[in-house]
Amino acid sequence: MISIPDSLLQEVDGIIAMEKLSRSQFVRDAMRSCIEDRKRKEVRDMMRRGYQEMANINMALAEEGLSADADMFEMPTLLAERE
Repeated sequence: MISIPDSLLQEVDGIIAMEKLSRSQFVRDAMRSCIEDRKRKEVRDMMRRGYQEMANINMALAEEGLSADADMFEMPTLLAERE
């Protein structure tokens, strides 16, 4: 048994009357919708964390690339100094 405030039950009764549903069907639909919303939020949160993690990895790779580029541009100067 669940307890529902009268005001909420009145809203539900108004909706089910318009949509020609039973209370049970309305509750099942609402529960499914709530579960689907939670799953979507969980996926979005996981994706957000993944993108943030990849941003850190990409930044580290970019910094390594800049260091390698700097070394490459210094190479002609180093070779010229050896001659």
